[in-house]
Amino acid sequence: MMKREVKKKWYVNYNEMDFPAVQKGMILEPGHWQEFDPFLLMAEDWFKRGTFSDHPHRGFQTLTYVIDGRLEHIDNRGGHGILESGDVQYMNAGAGARHAEEAVDDDIAHTLQLWINLPKDKKDMVPSYQDIRKDATELVSFDGAEVRVYAGNAAGVEGPLQSAVPMTLAEITLEPGASYTHVIPANHNAFLYVLSGDMDFGEQKENLKKTGTATLTYDDSAKEENESELSIHANSRSRVLVYSGEPIREEVAAHGPFVMNTMGEVKKAFLDFQTGKFGPQVRS
Repeated sequence: MMKREVKKKWYVNYNEMDFPAVQKGMILEPGHWQEFDPFLLMAEDWFKRGTFSDHPHRGFQTLTYVIDGRLEHIDNRGGHGILESGDVQYMNAGAGARHAEEAVDDDIAHTLQLWINLPKDKKDMVPSYQDIRKDATELVSFDGAEVRVYAGNAAGVEGPLQSAVPMTLAEITLEPGASYTHVIPANHNAFLYVLSGDMDFGEQKENLKKTGTATLTYDDSAKEENESELSIHANSRSRVLVYSGEPIREEVAAHGPFVMNTMGEVKKAFLDFQTGKFGPQVRS
């Protein structure tokens, strides 16, 4: 079985923002389309209500993990939900979504939002949302390790997230001195983000602490059923998120809230939004 290693690692830089936003850090910087494929970007945000009011999307998916605070989702198709720490929301913007993502009351919402590309033949899908509550996921315990599975198959269980593209997401918590081997499809591009602690990854024992991020080696010629292993060891009580997804290998044209295959399609998305084809404004 293929052994995963750290390909590249870095720590996130954070910037203070103007109110009602508080602070932002880019975990995956946009523009590295081929390197991160199928992932586009991931941002860590702290924000108050009014930061992410009514706005549109087209051509990709978002996966939002709530670290702290409460996050309220409202869309113009009647959808509504409030997520708390450890909850995740999946949105498939498809042909065009219009929604708001707001902190609740006086909370400061602290979230991770990952943008995931859609292949060309799925960019015209009907928009959809799925809230994945922490208590609706399975938590698998090993010796000194706990694995919570949100998407895909890991630790012998299937996560509840129903993605339009093949992907996995697991949260792994380790006690000091514990080790765990995480299994993901060998043909998936993958990255990790350390939420807390001090951990070593791979046979080379690459060390990362809180806010550390790493992309992982993978076999782009592997078959879908082939698996790979990532060894993880904790030097203190630690928690890490591991994401993986099957690369799409298509051209990416992205601007603002739209991700398409050509700039002509992006311009059409802006025109469609301006002419009301995304539906009415969201009232939050």
